[in-house]
Amino acid sequence: MESHSHLVVLISTVKKLALLQKEIVECRRCPRLVNWREEVARVKRKSYIDQEYWGKPVPSFGVDEPSILIVGLAPGAHGANRTGRIFTGDSSGDWLYRALHRAGLAKFPTSTSREDGQELFKTRITCAVRCAPPGNKPSTMERDNCSHFFVKEMELVMPSLKVVVALGGFAWQAVTRQLLGMGENLKRIPRFGHGVELQWIGKDGNSRLLVGSYHPSQQNTFTGKLTQAMLDQVMKRAGRFSR
Repeated sequence: MESHSHLVVLISTVKKLALLQKEIVECRRCPRLVNWREEVARVKRKSYIDQEYWGKPVPSFGVDEPSILIVGLAPGAHGANRTGRIFTGDSSGDWLYRALHRAGLAKFPTSTSREDGQELFKTRITCAVRCAPPGNKPSTMERDNCSHFFVKEMELVMPSLKVVVALGGFAWQAVTRQLLGMGENLKRIPRFGHGVELQWIGKDGNSRLLVGSYHPSQQNTFTGKLTQAMLDQVMKRAGRFSR
């Protein structure tokens, strides 16, 4: 009886997540972001001139009942905005998927397109903002316009969730704000930093973990602020806690 009940809930969640993904892709709420993402898709980078860019808001990627939720800032202009899959087709994605693969959370160490056969295991990747922003800096209004997507997604995946990985300070703030808004009892939220952790007991009585990581952007990886070993450590920690 319990397994049947779980199956009914899962089917409902899958349907709601699919509808949410559709709603995300169709969004045109922020004029500046719409103009930018479409201009980038039209002009293109020279090395991708023969490719058709996605040029729309980017949906989440991964399983519908995740134990681990990875939260980034926003799609890359010539990465996810080109490929249509989050953290795919740019340097940040290369770093992230290598770490996920080594932690046993991804089928392949690369993510190049929506048709490459990549799969995530017990993991889902999302972003606080769904459109590629100019200079990789969404405005406060754009963040707030997009937050209702994040709210819905967090509510839908929370029952299965054990770990949230926030990639960067922007994602850390978005996650903690949302958890507090959901009534989760977060005490003494630490300042964001690489490897910073916050463990709490959820309203449902389950233990959960929020862990921070520097974002695998080029400004962090090129300067050595974030090394592959540092990112590997965070993903392996998430994998162990989620067992």
